[in-house]
Formats: sequence, C-alpha cells, structure tokens
Amino acid sequence: MNPTQPVQQELLLQSNHAEQVRALVLAMLRAGRQPSAWELLAEIETKAGLLARWDLLPILEELAKDKAQTGGQRTYCESMRASDDLLEALRGEGAPKKEIASSIDSLLQMSNSYRGSAEFQDMVSFMGAFRDYAPFNNMLVRIQNPSCSFYATSTDWGKRFERTLKEDARPMLILAPKHPVMLVYDLDQTEGKPPPKEITEFAKFKGEWRSELLARLVENAELHDKILVTFKTLSSTNAGFATVAREQGNWKMRIAIHDVLDEPSRFGVLCHELAHIYLGHLGSDKDHWWPSRCELSHHTVEIEAEATAFIVSSRFGLVGGSARYVSRHLGNDPVPTSVSLDLVAKTASRLEKMAKEKLKVRRDSQPAGVKKA
Repeated sequence: MNPTQPVQQELLLQSNHAEQVRALVLAMLRAGRQPSAWELLAEIETKAGLLARWDLLPILEELAKDKAQTGGQRTYCESMRASDDLLEALRGEGAPKKEIASSIDSLLQMSNSYRGSAEFQDMVSFMGAFRDYAPFNNMLVRIQNPSCSFYATSTDWGKRFERTLKEDARPMLILAPKHPVMLVYDLDQTEGKPPPKEITEFAKFKGEWRSELLARLVENAELHDKILVTFKTLSSTNAGFATVAREQGNWKMRIAIHDVLDEPSRFGVLCHELAHIYLGHLGSDKDHWWPSRCELSHHTVEIEAEATAFIVSSRFGLVGGSARYVSRHLGNDPVPTSVSLDLVAKTASRLEKMAKEKLKVRRDSQPAGVKKA
C-alpha cells in the first residue's frame, strides 16, 4: 500500500470547503479576473485554508458544465481543469518568477510618467476627436477593412484633422440616421496634417538585432504550436493582429504582421500577438496547449500582451514603445488586479525559449497544414 494514501484520504475527508471554494472562484470570475493556476490556488488556500485545495479540481469541473455561468467562464474552468498547470501547482511545481514583477513595475512607472507628457495629450486629443460610431457600424468597417483603426467622413477629416482625401481614396460604407448609407475613409486614404507619432510609430523596436531570432520564433510558432504567421500590408495604425484560424488547414491560430516593419519591429509585434494567444485572450484550443481567458477587459489583455513583449524584447537588447502603448490602458492602480503577473512571466519565458532554440514538434501534433492519412 502507498504509505501516503491514508494521509491523502484523511485530508480529503477533512476537506469541507466545497461551497466556499465555489464562491471564491465565482467571485474572481465575476470581478473580471481569470488568474493563472498558481494565482488561483494561492488565493483559495489563503482565503479558505490549505485543505480547500482538494476541492478546487471538482469545483472547476462542476463550473465548466454549469450553464448558469457565461461561456467564457465555463471555458476558463475547463481549460484550468484540463491543463497540466493546475496539477503542477498542486504538486508545488512551476512557482511564479518574482523577478518579473520588478520588470512590469518598471514598465508601468515609465507609462505613468509618459501620461503627463505633451505627446500623450496630443495622442489622446487625436483619438478623442473621432466620432463614437455605433458598434454595428464598427463591425461593418472591420468587415470591409479588418486592419482599419481610425475612420471618419471626408468632412470630418477636413474639419477635425486638417486632412484631405487622396485622389484614389477608397470609401467604406456605414449606416447613418436620415441617410441610407454614409461614406467613411481610413486614415491611410487621407493626407495632410500628420497624426501624432505615437499613433503611427508605436510598433517600432530598435537596438541590437539577430535575424535568426525572428526566423526561429516564426518556425516554432508554426511547427510546434500550429500558429500560422504571415506578413502582409495592413493599416498604418495596425501593426498586427491574432485571430482564430478558421477553415485554414490544420492551423489553430493565425497572426498577421504589417510587412512594412523592419525585422526588430516585426519581432516585437510578433511577441505581442503570440502573447495574446498564449495568455488565453483568444480562448483555448482543443488540446489545451494554452488557457482560455477570453472574458478579460480590453485594458487587461493589452497590458498583459505588451508587458510580455516588453520583457522579451528587453532581454534581447531591443527598446520599443511599450511605455507609450501601455499608458493608453492604465487605470488608477499600479497593476490592475485582473492582470496575471504569473502568466506574463511564464509566457515571456516561453517566447524567449522559442526565439533561442528549435523546439521539438509535439507528440500529439504534426506540422500545420498536413492532413492525417
């Protein structure tokens, strides 16, 4: 007989915290938090006692099937239950790396300082001058131009921004009160007074550079994690995006990076977009290679992704506009409680490893795009 079995059984019998654990997990989720396995377990043990850890797995399994919870909350619970992260945390493995907190604190301090600058005020004024178009119209614009970040009518471009339409400007259609349709134009379809540099140069990374870092990061993303990476022309205010790869072979996710960027900037932007995936911002995959945390606020996901890119790029000697970018999303707290420092640290380590060495193809996967015989 396993000598530890009676002890484990006794602990399980003594554990009488199921309702308290359930309430704590739900409180976190309803507060807009989707913590890492380590952070989740630590909070449960702190507030409900050490024995409460034995109720966490069955509670997550129960909540993953509870139709009273939102879809995002259920998939979060399912990804936590199905991944190895929580089992590692229960075994005391994979503890958070404390040194990451100081890196993020440094980033947030720089961002707070930048918020008081004239450049930041120019950027806020520019962004605030755009009309608050209805969500449906925003969706219509994204369908017509997925990389569009700023759009307005010809009149608004002239009066508000001192810019005129280019000769071959291509309009987009939206719906408007008292009009069947209204024509609007992307920033790239106009010319005139330049927008603030922070709008068009936020994705620039400079410093020491080795081309193999980008090549290896792309290769590992594609062969190891089935994430398709492409370089294509996007809006000047959109450096890249990540999305679910629907109907595209065997790929799980896909990323597009603006092809006008130089290699250091492509690397920094790719780190940001991969971070969105590995941090679970787009949801998990069927194999649970990353968590599902798709109900976090927009500010939280952007701070997490850019903090990750900041850490990785800094370790490779690159300096970018992370402080300027994060400044747009900072609230009153130094670090929003919904930001997972643990997952930022682990994702940064993951990306650093992907850029340094070639990873083995996962045993239960095959190169993307290859169909099984």
